[in-house]
Formats: sequence, structure tokens, C-alpha cells
Amino acid sequence: MEPTKKLIDELYRERVEAARRMSPEDKLLAGARLFDLTSKIMADGVRGQFPDADEHRVQEILRQRLDLIRRREDNQ
Repeated sequence: MEPTKKLIDELYRERVEAARRMSPEDKLLAGARLFDLTSKIMADGVRGQFPDADEHRVQEILRQRLDLIRRREDNQ
């Protein structure tokens, strides 16, 4: 069963309201957690793309990709 647009919209509103209730400290921690999760997902993608890469190489490629993202954001 697929979720309805109404359900999706309500879940989104609930998440927005919960975020608005967060303290600034909790928002900062949530941002750090999101960055960590995103980095882990990106590293998993690198491992999938380069299955023979050791952990040092995976982290090197991840840093290169994050640097590329930062440069693109700076140019906008």
C-alpha cells in the first residue's frame, strides 16, 4: 500500500513542527548527526564503486568529493 499525499504532507508537517521545537543546541547536534550519516552513506557508495580500495583510499576519495561539493557551493 502506497502512502497518500495527505499522509506524506502530514508527516512532513510533523517533522517541521518537531524541528521548530528543538533548542539551538539540539539543532546543532542534529546537523552534526546528519553530516555523519551522509558521510557514511557516501563512503559506502565509494566502497561500492571501488571495491578494492582500502579504508585510507575510501576516506581520501570521500574527502575529495566533499571538497568538490564545497567548491561548487562556494561558486553559487
